[in-house]
Amino acid sequence: MYNGTLVDVKRKQLIPNSSVTIRGEKIEQIFPSGENLPEDYEKKIDCTGKFILPGLSDMHIHLRSSLFQGPTSDTPNRAITNGGQIDDILVSRLHSYLYCGVTSIYDAGNFENVIFKLRDMERKGEITSPRIFCTGNLLTCPEGHGSYVGLEISSLPQDDEKIKRFLSRKPDLAKITYDEHNWGIRPLIPILERETLGSIIRRCHDNCLRVTVHVSNEYRAREAIYAGADALAHPVIQSPMTQEFAWLLSEKKIPTVTTLQIGEGYSRLAETPEYLKEGFYRDCIEETERERLMTIECKKQRENIWAAWMKIMTPVAQKNLFMLSEAGGIIVTGTDGTTGPDLHRELELLQEAGLPPLEIIKATTYNSAIFLNIESVLGSVEPGKFADLVVVDQDPSVDVKNLSYISTVIKDGIIINRNNLKLPVNS
Repeated sequence: MYNGTLVDVKRKQLIPNSSVTIRGEKIEQIFPSGENLPEDYEKKIDCTGKFILPGLSDMHIHLRSSLFQGPTSDTPNRAITNGGQIDDILVSRLHSYLYCGVTSIYDAGNFENVIFKLRDMERKGEITSPRIFCTGNLLTCPEGHGSYVGLEISSLPQDDEKIKRFLSRKPDLAKITYDEHNWGIRPLIPILERETLGSIIRRCHDNCLRVTVHVSNEYRAREAIYAGADALAHPVIQSPMTQEFAWLLSEKKIPTVTTLQIGEGYSRLAETPEYLKEGFYRDCIEETERERLMTIECKKQRENIWAAWMKIMTPVAQKNLFMLSEAGGIIVTGTDGTTGPDLHRELELLQEAGLPPLEIIKATTYNSAIFLNIESVLGSVEPGKFADLVVVDQDPSVDVKNLSYISTVIKDGIIINRNNLKLPVNS
């Protein structure tokens, strides 16, 4: 690709008249001008007037067939799942990420027989998919948050065999839930003992495995960090966080995943469901599912007290993330969703929170690689890194909405034919 504007996500700057060459699955060289581009490349992409950046990332998803599931007064703790089966809709969900320029995803808790199989198929090249990183079963206490897809740990060494089984599946990251709820419509539920939390983290570290922890308030987040957590799966959302905590996250370089759109989505669907007829949502979600969301689910959310709670709390989380950004913290984009369009909504919510576009782009590229500890091979456009790239027609440094003007998606050095993806837009 030649003569485009390169988005240097590490330095948060634009480099005009740049050319990027790819050899196999890796970025080979970067030239300051297209005129220096060698002649022996089979495929040349004219990027004049376009912008070249790393593939986008969603570092908190739960891949499933059915969309838009969350707590209600009747089911405050558990979401409905698709039963743990691989189907064509799951493949379509994966394709939706590529269509939207998302070349890496991290599944933060799922049925292990589904997500590990999909991960293996992706890594063997058997399916067209973004890079899949996953946890498999998350780790929690008996009847704790997420226990329906979790391994329930009472204590160690009592449950050593469960930990060994978990580690034997070679997860890319461990996910622990550490949240007793007791806010919004969610009643009090069990939570891991602090000593057990630390023991699980140490066991993961002994096996060279990073750990992210689900929290929702500053008190539990501090405990998780002091217990050795490497990342936080959510921002503080229950209340405004302190400046001291923002400093702590920044000083200890603890990545924090954003997950704004999941909470904002309840009231958005209740109040303005028409967004499902537009843009990426229209292209990626089948018509019958959109119709269900705009009628049955819309009515449900209008009556859902949780939707009202999250409409109030999402701006709190946005302010907390802005504070963290100002303190120099590592913000990482994640949606807690299950489809590619959600990531673009996440970016918009971060921009509405006051984060500059280039900071947001860094959060969805380089910082995501930091979250996974793979920034040496992914997350920026540099020689020797995997060629996961996106080319857009409009300047994303002035508005992250311009990331939706996608002209080319490349994963592993291969151009993705977006017209061949199994999506409604191509039906």
